[in-house]
Amino acid sequence: MHGAASSGWPLVALCAATGAYCLLRMRSSVEEQRRAAGGEALMGFAMAAMAVPAAVLAPPRWAWLVCAAAFGAAALRALWAARTCSGHLHHSVGALAMVYMAAVMAAAPAAPAHAGHGGSGEPLVTGALLLYFAGYVLWSGARLVPMAARAGDTGGARAAASGTGTVGWGDRPEVARACRLSMGIAMLAMLLAL
Repeated sequence: MHGAASSGWPLVALCAATGAYCLLRMRSSVEEQRRAAGGEALMGFAMAAMAVPAAVLAPPRWAWLVCAAAFGAAALRALWAARTCSGHLHHSVGALAMVYMAAVMAAAPAAPAHAGHGGSGEPLVTGALLLYFAGYVLWSGARLVPMAARAGDTGGARAAASGTGTVGWGDRPEVARACRLSMGIAMLAMLLAL
């Protein structure tokens, strides 16, 4: 988070591209997918903003507090939605991780001479989030393997066989999983930089 430019810009590009794709997924005809894509787009763009190198953009303390409040609301919304769909639990953990990182950045000293003193967060919380996202990345990466192994079944064949027509590129589950995987990797990178 707001680290060196060499690692910051690729992270910004990855998160912004993922957020943009998730915006396109919001055009899906499946309501649950639209709702999930909206939360993922918000997360992608916010992670891109957080990853901008500090030499380019150093937001004031109040901006981090606004970010923490916004993601606190997003976490509550995801927890409420988790009553009917367990997939929202991951969204709530992601939003709470964003709250945590924004709070750490708000508490960090403003002077660059004090960098490394007081802005690193709680080691237990950071460690727990690192473990969670490392596990999530491994799990979601493993879920992509079976999708790639079905070389003859590209999604459109399944939809045509079920009589629903072809699946648009925005509705492809393997691409949505790849986006979630990339955001998990980005979250790991941001937590490591914390």
